[in-house]
Amino acid sequence: MKKFIISFALLFYCGLHAQKSDNTSTTLAQNNHVPIEEVTVEMLNSIRDEKIKKETPNNSKLVQKADNFFNKMWYAEAAEIYEIILSDESNYSFDLLKKAGDAYYYNTNMEKAYKWYDILYNDYKSSMTADNYFRYAHALKGNGRYSKAKRLMRLYNKIEGKEENIAGSDNSAVFDKIVNAKDRFEIKNVTINSKYSDFSPMFYDQDKVVFASSLDSSVFVTRKYKWNDQPFLDLYVSKINEESADLKNAIKFSKKINSKYHEASVTFSPDNETMYFTRNNYGKKLKRDKNGVNHLKIYKSVKIGADWTEPKELPFNSDSYSTGHPALSPDGKLLYFVSDMPGSMGASDIFVVDVLEDGAYSTPRNLGPEINTEKREMFPFITDKKLYFSSDGHVGLGGLDVFEATFDVDGFQEVKNVGKPVNSNKDDFSYIVSEKSQKGYFASNRAGGKGDDDIYSFERLTVEEVNNTAIAGVVTELVTGDVMPKALVVLLDENNIKLKEIESADDGSFVFEDLEGDKKYTIKTNRKEYFEELKEVMTTLNDTEIVEVSLKKLKELIVVEDGIRKLKTDMIYFNFDKSFIREDASKELNKLVEVMSEYPEMVIKIESHTDSRGASDYNRYLSDKRAKSSRDYIISQGIDADRIESAIGYGEDRLLNDCDGSVKCTREKHELNRRSEFIIVKM
Repeated sequence: MKKFIISFALLFYCGLHAQKSDNTSTTLAQNNHVPIEEVTVEMLNSIRDEKIKKETPNNSKLVQKADNFFNKMWYAEAAEIYEIILSDESNYSFDLLKKAGDAYYYNTNMEKAYKWYDILYNDYKSSMTADNYFRYAHALKGNGRYSKAKRLMRLYNKIEGKEENIAGSDNSAVFDKIVNAKDRFEIKNVTINSKYSDFSPMFYDQDKVVFASSLDSSVFVTRKYKWNDQPFLDLYVSKINEESADLKNAIKFSKKINSKYHEASVTFSPDNETMYFTRNNYGKKLKRDKNGVNHLKIYKSVKIGADWTEPKELPFNSDSYSTGHPALSPDGKLLYFVSDMPGSMGASDIFVVDVLEDGAYSTPRNLGPEINTEKREMFPFITDKKLYFSSDGHVGLGGLDVFEATFDVDGFQEVKNVGKPVNSNKDDFSYIVSEKSQKGYFASNRAGGKGDDDIYSFERLTVEEVNNTAIAGVVTELVTGDVMPKALVVLLDENNIKLKEIESADDGSFVFEDLEGDKKYTIKTNRKEYFEELKEVMTTLNDTEIVEVSLKKLKELIVVEDGIRKLKTDMIYFNFDKSFIREDASKELNKLVEVMSEYPEMVIKIESHTDSRGASDYNRYLSDKRAKSSRDYIISQGIDADRIESAIGYGEDRLLNDCDGSVKCTREKHELNRRSEFIIVKM
């Protein structure tokens, strides 16, 4: 099982960085059994002793050390040793290249991660798993290589068996829309940021922001967790500059809340008298599960006078899984949070509980596939209009992107990427906003910041409204998933009148802009040697509807069965005791017509069959009428009558199953025998 899924530890910080969970702060050191909380900088430096670099690169002990660090999630140390080993190309292997890339990926060094993943892809492509492709694609995004990232995500979706345009798929047209959209925000780096990690802001007491930081001026300066050699996290508070929205002069929040371990991701009740926050699971020392993992828990504290009471953990916490990132609804009646508890869909999901009047809580409810994916959803923030959260499972620009979803009595609506420049090719997360002013804060580890993660203020800009109603999509080959350039894409109105036509671009994409909202259109797609594809699309005003078109090759209908060449359509079914062509049958016959049009020398014969119900002679008569109905339909579509050698009915003489009247059969089994077959006589 993947370490980052097993641990989920320190989800509020470490989990946000490409699965950066801090198992390292909670397990026992494997070599000397010293509790990690006792490890100092001096001990850490001894690990990096120069003697490591003097060991022979292909020495199995060196690999063992790197793997040991990797398994304990000491990724910085592991990466350093993998670099030494892989400096000799003769040491390249799938496992070492993958771990080197993963070590950097988990530490959000996408430049170095890309270096090793790229070699892995070029040298060991056949051994790569879906997760390998996913991380490689995100490393590509992190380096601005979007075109190749899109191709890799299409391959990832294919391996995972995903349909396009669902949560978790990296739909090219959606991605292009995000990349090409106008900036909707003005962002600024705030003053309180340090060279360490500063993130997870939350509004407090109208004019303040509480946030998490690993800036450490306490006596615990040597108490660092191994992920990236930064001090443990505490909560700080800063006053908002009303004019500039800047944050300055941060001080530690409360001695009752801050401990010697991690605290982060806080939320406050509407009256600011109750707070929930995330902390390591510990008593006198860190508590671990059977795998040595110290999980996260949500704690609650009530304000009495000027300070807060001793925090108490919530009843749905567990020593076996993590809970974190609490977020209260504006009325204080719903508490959203993140967890990897049983019932999770992915690495981490967003859940919600009711906060009851007696102080109890309902059973946690997963927000479901409308919000959660098989990857990571985290940092929820809820207003009276929208849910905001970060994810790397929905279509985004980099690692974690910020998303929004409106909600009503029917639940959450479509998840949308909030766009640039809040989202970048790095991790963007812990987004909070005032719906009234459209001002707020978020955190990011993008280039140009002061430290590892920085907090940014933002103001949502008013963008001049234009008609942005459009239909966009990508044409792909059905079986391989390859993009298909130069396919003819035609836009038809609800009366099937042609409005526009274009060719798909080199990446298979197409777009029809300036359309009417709330109107039904049809997309008709053609390409030589492929079946025509029709898609009905309903537009929404000032939105882009995404269409995925998959074309199937005509020749794939030509098969050989028992030495006989046939046109293999889906079954041509007929209603009981009838010979007219049903609508579903006409669609299959249209495919046959397309193939015969592409192969003008093709001659076929039609054989039609019934089930065993009714008299044998009548069944033979009925099947003959069905064969001739199929022939007449094909001729009506422009195929010369001479190209159909015969159309004969065989009644119940050639049943496909044992439903011959001697056994009881369902209606569905009988229907299997009511069919027409198309045998190729000549090509």
